[in-house]
Amino acid sequence: MDPDRSAKWVTFARAHKMPRPEIVLGFHGLCLVKFVDDDDWCMGSLYDDGSVDCWAAYDDLYEALRGL
Repeated sequence: MDPDRSAKWVTFARAHKMPRPEIVLGFHGLCLVKFVDDDDWCMGSLYDDGSVDCWAAYDDLYEALRGL
């Protein structure tokens, strides 16, 4: 998917803006995101406006895919 979108890290208390995504993989409303200059993958919700709310992090793509 096009990585030109906004992404936030969402916690119970508030949301934190994340750096620009490098890779975004969409899976029926969920997505995996890899950010520029970061080796971790984040899982999150993909919204109709193209924004992403991330709520889980994984060390590599294999673990992120298993987390789906």
